[in-house]
Amino acid sequence: MTVAVLVLLALTAATGLVLTARGERVRPAWGAALLGVLLGAAAVIAWTADEPSSGLLQGTTVAAVLAAVLAGGPVATAVLQGADPAAVGVAGGPQDPTILRGGAWIGVLERAAVSAALLAGSSEGLAVVLAVKGLGRFAELRAPAAAERFIVGTLASGLWAAACIGVAVLLRG
Repeated sequence: MTVAVLVLLALTAATGLVLTARGERVRPAWGAALLGVLLGAAAVIAWTADEPSSGLLQGTTVAAVLAAVLAGGPVATAVLQGADPAAVGVAGGPQDPTILRGGAWIGVLERAAVSAALLAGSSEGLAVVLAVKGLGRFAELRAPAAAERFIVGTLASGLWAAACIGVAVLLRG
């Protein structure tokens, strides 16, 4: 059972990497649904799994971090598109990737930091990650579209990372 979780998490990470490489403007919306199904299947199997061996547990934890980091961008993009479907493709709207430029790379680093904080059991670490991100973008958040993109993107990205790490935590028992 633990091998199945490991394979599903690795497949989630690989699919996320492929979708991320396509770019935010051409990423298919169904890609995020596929990532969600893969992660959901891994979670169900992890929930019902027997005691894993320590080697598989470490591998699954690594795969969960990779899934969090690599697949969070497509999920955040899909959530942003779903937040205001009328604005998809509209320049200057919350879905416009030119608003808050660099957000994709910041998201990767954010998900890595959230994953590390969760695995370390540090709620303070989570607060620091989100505070630093907010302070770094403070001046840009005066525009309503930027503020919306920041809030929705940050929450989607952080919740995705938490869900991925949650699968690894389920296996730990």
